[in-house]
Amino acid sequence: MAASLPRPHRDDVLIAAGGLLGGLFLVSVGLHSRTRHDPVSVLDQDWATLIPLLVTTGCELLRRTRPRPALVIGTLAIVMDLFTRGNLATVVMFTDLVYAAVVYGSAASARRLPWTMGALTVLGSVVPFAIWRVPEALLIGVAIGAVTLVPASTGWVVRNHRVAADAERLRAEQTALLAEMDRTQAVTAERARMARELHDMVANHLSAIAIHSTAALSIGDPKTSQDALTVIRENSVEGLAEMRRLIGILREGPAESEPAATPTLDGLGTLVDSARTNGLDVTLDTAYDSVPAPVELAAYRIVQESLTNALKHACAGRVTVRLVQRDDALEVRVTSPYGERGGPRAPGSGAGLVGMRERAALLGGDFEAGPEGALWTVRAVLPLNDVGEARRVRTTQAVHATQAARDGRQDARQGEPA
Repeated sequence: MAASLPRPHRDDVLIAAGGLLGGLFLVSVGLHSRTRHDPVSVLDQDWATLIPLLVTTGCELLRRTRPRPALVIGTLAIVMDLFTRGNLATVVMFTDLVYAAVVYGSAASARRLPWTMGALTVLGSVVPFAIWRVPEALLIGVAIGAVTLVPASTGWVVRNHRVAADAERLRAEQTALLAEMDRTQAVTAERARMARELHDMVANHLSAIAIHSTAALSIGDPKTSQDALTVIRENSVEGLAEMRRLIGILREGPAESEPAATPTLDGLGTLVDSARTNGLDVTLDTAYDSVPAPVELAAYRIVQESLTNALKHACAGRVTVRLVQRDDALEVRVTSPYGERGGPRAPGSGAGLVGMRERAALLGGDFEAGPEGALWTVRAVLPLNDVGEARRVRTTQAVHATQAARDGRQDARQGEPA
């Protein structure tokens, strides 16, 4: 079954109707392109001019949906019109068919038609002049060029402008999409940063409070309860100070404008002393020179979270914290006793391991955590060069790393979760 013709565009219907009405009007008033006694006008009856007019009108209905067949049929109609008295409306509609074939046709047809029409124009000028040897013969080429080359060239210019406009529109849409993706990633990264800061600031102190409050409730010794309450008070005060610092960060803006109270590696001694107060046997070994501020904060938080993990999950024994500068990177290594245990002394969510991995990824570094024999080892390598650039380049990777880390959180809980 033959495929049905597509429905004409509304504008094409209007153009066809206007051309038909104009052509009928010219026939009704007896206005033709040639006289009745013109030797070319073989069919000099008025009705003969209506045939190419009607055919061209039908082609106008296909100018947008079937431009190539419309031009071929329209060409046959305009040739037939040459042997009648002629109708200006038929010629005008044919020029529109040439224009439409370039604008709405395939890219190959759009490239070929202007050259083809140009060749016809040249032939229409050269051949008559060679035959008749009179300058007036050149006017035939001018007429052919006006009917074929001019609309084809105009259509080529219009098509190029439309292609350029579509390309700019697509580029603008892509730019808007990329901007939205950047905004979404920035929001996700900022939310992850806030979550890391909140977790690292509060988890350590709340874990100590939970452990020592349990001891104070379960042991009837007044001296032990007094010591536990002292530790609880200290951690409560420190936790409150950390929360105030986080509020200051949120009020003042992004990480580049954090308050001066941001933790540094100089505070590791105090952090280790606090861990010892909470009951851990901790040793600290450091060997580094100058470290950029982002690396200092990341290293401090990784050590802090590792000590919190050890407080909640480690077996009895020594916890070792070691920071060593190797070439252009700072290596952070925290080990704690690992083995069979009845359960954590305080509940963990697994967000600590995610946060440590994110901190290392944002700086372009490496992070790994897991059992090594009888020890649970946390190891992070943080590069010291081009920290700012690494943070920008790794932001997107860190977002994906966060998701991957969260997917593996259940496996992490079987080891030593945060």
